[in-house]
Amino acid sequence: MKITLCCLLNLSIALSALKTCGNTPVKQVIPPATQTQTDVNANEENTAGIRTGAEQTELYLPLLKGKRVGMVVNPTSIIGSQTSVDSLLSLGVNIVKIFGPEHGFRGNASAGVKVDDDVDTKTGIKAVSLYGKHQKPTKEDLADVDIMIFDIQDVGVRFYTYINTLQHVMEACAENDKELLILDRPNPNGFYIDGPILDPSLVSGIGLQPIPIVHGLTVGEYAQMLNGEGWMKNKVKCKINIIKVANYNHDMPYELPVKPSPNLNTQQSIMLYPTVCLFEGTYVSQGRGTMFPFTVLGAPALKGKYKFSFTPKSIKGMAETPLHMDKVCYGIDLREYDIENIRKEKTLKLKWLIDLYKAYPNKADFFNNKLSKEMVVFDKLAGVSSLKQQIIAGKSEKEIRASWEPGLSAYKEMRLKYLLYP
Repeated sequence: MKITLCCLLNLSIALSALKTCGNTPVKQVIPPATQTQTDVNANEENTAGIRTGAEQTELYLPLLKGKRVGMVVNPTSIIGSQTSVDSLLSLGVNIVKIFGPEHGFRGNASAGVKVDDDVDTKTGIKAVSLYGKHQKPTKEDLADVDIMIFDIQDVGVRFYTYINTLQHVMEACAENDKELLILDRPNPNGFYIDGPILDPSLVSGIGLQPIPIVHGLTVGEYAQMLNGEGWMKNKVKCKINIIKVANYNHDMPYELPVKPSPNLNTQQSIMLYPTVCLFEGTYVSQGRGTMFPFTVLGAPALKGKYKFSFTPKSIKGMAETPLHMDKVCYGIDLREYDIENIRKEKTLKLKWLIDLYKAYPNKADFFNNKLSKEMVVFDKLAGVSSLKQQIIAGKSEKEIRASWEPGLSAYKEMRLKYLLYP
């Protein structure tokens, strides 16, 4: 790809704007490149002409010249039809190490399954797992790396673990004086903010920071928040450089060209995930063990309450031992649910949680995570202990939502400081 004069000018302006002050990190946000008709044709899957940070190679290739590069990537890290690793290797970038999050670099591990370090068979590059023996790159991991790149598609939900990986990588870079280049991508659920703010007493591997369930940020914006709010270990600050998404705003619909993880395999599942994943803290299946996970809800105990049914099976690489495996589950089919309702209302669908709890015959089993190792502690997913108690007590959705204030409104106001997009 040729670097145009306009792109070089943009790069020169951005570089000249860098300022260093004491321990304050250098934050560089490079403006998107001018879009050409060729670029539009290459991005037909995004009718608005959105260009991800990774696709704008003309803006960041000069920053990688002569450097040993480490990349935090997974199957969503693409430029066109190739992985960003393969694309950048073909452009002469010296990639010396690959770091993979949950599900691994190639995305073939199931949710929650630990991944070992390996050598990528296609490229011969060492692949370090950040979801195995350690979640944070070590000093040794970064010893032969000059600059790190983070290029992973997120879905905008607190308990989706890629933003935790981002935090661990930022901390490691800050502690080892490495710069982090973030190739930003759209947030498919970026059009709304909803849910309770995480209680610090419930910090876990599925929730590290005091943000709502649906946080309304891209990865680049969240990185700025981590730095700006001093949320990282020992309040370290990471030197970040963000390649913004071109032609994007938070209200734009964005259909992912690649599934972000094995069980978010359709756009429908991605849009329903913020609400449906809460059921992982219940004895109700969310469709793991089917080819349509996170778009159905059901349990054997709901027979006679609902007509729709499905049967979870063992599926390698998706759900080897799903909840209620080989049992007929009865419940709700959301595969044809109109996602425009979520776009219009901009809220989590608490009604599904309330209704299924009311319908469940043995209420004591509904939130009892001791019944299956496939269940998650509901309070950790919700981020608060009150939501479960409110549902048990029969509180209305309006009453539940009132309890999220003033925290939710305060977060929305704080978020504005870190936005890169309207």
